[in-house]
Formats: sequence, structure tokens, C-alpha cells
Amino acid sequence: MFNEISIGPITIYMYGLMMALGFLAALWLCLRRGKKQGLNEDIIWGIFFCAIIGGLAGSRLLYYIVELPQIINDPSILWNFRNGFVVYGGIIGGALTSYVYCRRKKADFLTHFDLVMPAVALAQGFGRIGCFCAGCCYGRETDSWCGITFHDSKFAPNGVRLIPTQLISSAGDFLICGLLLLYAKKKPKRGRVAAMYLMLYGVGRFAIEFLRNDYRGSVGVFSTSQFISIGIVAVGIVLNALAAKFAVKEETADEQEVVDDEEMADERETADQQEVADEQKTVDEQSAGEESEVAAEEAIDSETSNEEVTAGSEAEVPEESVGNKAVAELETTELPEGTVENEAVEKPEETEEGETDVEKEKIEK
Repeated sequence: MFNEISIGPITIYMYGLMMALGFLAALWLCLRRGKKQGLNEDIIWGIFFCAIIGGLAGSRLLYYIVELPQIINDPSILWNFRNGFVVYGGIIGGALTSYVYCRRKKADFLTHFDLVMPAVALAQGFGRIGCFCAGCCYGRETDSWCGITFHDSKFAPNGVRLIPTQLISSAGDFLICGLLLLYAKKKPKRGRVAAMYLMLYGVGRFAIEFLRNDYRGSVGVFSTSQFISIGIVAVGIVLNALAAKFAVKEETADEQEVVDDEEMADERETADQQEVADEQKTVDEQSAGEESEVAAEEAIDSETSNEEVTAGSEAEVPEESVGNKAVAELETTELPEGTVENEAVEKPEETEEGETDVEKEKIEK
């Protein structure tokens, strides 16, 4: 196919362009899904950059390992960065650097691992289109109607019908991305979306390796990628099994957290009730003190009023009271026995005698 597009003095390499589009699409998908899940956007950006750095470094390192015999014959391959990246190296390198980043930021790795892996499959789909444009990762010869022929490739044999393994891999990656997104909507246990990616991609990659014809190194009867695929599938199976245990631990932790929250709520409620009781007690004491002060003031006012009334009564004594007082004093004065009484008796006698004499004179006349 074509790998170079020249626009004036500028040359665009389709392999690099497709990789860039894959990274941008993956970032967009991660940010979109992460926002719905309420994840920290800064953490997602950090994982993205770590995955790019670790992925590029890992994919390039694994390429050097696989192509070591060719590098010995032609050391210029070491600084030829227009191509020469191994996907598994990128997956492993990106996962390791992301794990370290999450540990340093105290973020949950499995949650973000589940978030990222569908996006990784999406990016791989674009990357395989870049492989097709460059002609790398080509397939075996075929007479099938679906075979493709390269005419100006620096990697694939030109003029020969080949199995389009790049496009098959790209379609498979897009399919895995879609399946993972559908599976994620069912809210599986933490870690199982990533585990499904590892199993699906590992199986698919193991199978597609039988159709490829480019040099990829070998480990026994298997290619290097097939050997790695076995390990990737095994990791996916283990992670899928451990996800259930992680979920049990999380449920236990959540239940304990609920119990702790309830206990804290009870303690806060008890403290609030005690505080209200103390406040009410303080209010009652203040009210009682105020009432005592009011009663004391009223008692003082009443006593003062009584003293004023008594003083006024003594100042304005009636004449009868004075007379009565004088009579009382006279009555209480001790007189000689018979003096007052004899005088009182003698006076009436004299009067009676005087009246008798007058009457006699009238009669005589």
C-alpha cells in the first residue's frame, strides 16, 4: 500500500499518523467514560502520558529483542523510528508504568485498568491500519479473493497476493473494544473488564500468528508473540478469578464501613442529645436564677412599701385616737380608792336634795 504522503516539503507517514489517531481516540474514550464513572480526570491524563511513554519504550524494547539478529547485521535499525514497534511490548510497558503511577497517586489501579483496556483495543485497531499502510505484519501467500498485493512496500513482498492479517487484526481489535464496552455496562466486578481484554486479545493474537509470514522470533514451535499470548491469557484467567475475591473483600470492607458509619452516627446523635440536654439545663438554671432575682426584688419592693405605709400612718394620727389615748392614760392612772367614786356619788345626792327643796317651795306657795 502507501506509507508516505508528501504535501510540499512535508512528508506524513501513515504508520505514525494512525498511531497518533489511535492515541487520541483512546484518550477521548477514557475521558468520556471516566467522567461518567466520576473518576479524577487528572489521574486519567497522568495514566495516558505514562502509558504512552511506557508503551513506546516497551514496544521498542521488545522489538529490539525480537530483531536482535537483524540489528547485529544492521545496527542502523536501532535509530530507525519510522517503524519497529511490538504491540505486546507496548501493552506490558504501558501497564507497568500506569501501575507505578497509580500507586504513587494512591489511585485504584484495577478500576483504571478496566477503564483503559477498551481504549487500548481501540488504539490497536487504528495502529493495525497503520501496519497495513506500511506493509509490516503481513500475512502468508494466498490465492483467496481476499488477498492483497503490495507494490511499493519496504517490508512486505511486492507483487504477491498475501493474507491481509493487518486488516483482520484491526477488525478484531475494534470488535474487542465493542465487546468490552458492552460488558462494562453490566457493571462487572472490578478487574474483570481488563481480564476479558487479556483473554480475548491473547486468544485472537495467538490465532492470527498462524496466518502471518513476517519474522517475529520464535520460542520452540511458537512465535514470540504466541508464547507471550499464552502468558497473557493465563494472567487474564487468574485476574478474572481473583476479581471475585477482590469483590468479597470490598463487600466486607463496605459492610464494615457501613457499620462504622452507623456507630459514628449513633455517637454523633448521642453527643447531640447530650449537648441539647446540657443547653436546656443551662437555660433552666438561667431561668431559675432570673426568677429568684425577680422574687427577691419584689420582696424588697414590698418591704419598702410596708415601711412607707407604716411611717405615714404614724405621722397622721386622728384626734379621736389622741383623745382615746388620753382617756386610756387617765383610766390607767391609779387614784385613791373611793375618791372618784365618792365624788360621783355625792354629786347626784346633792342634786337630788336641791331638786327636792325647790319642789317643796313650789308646793308651799
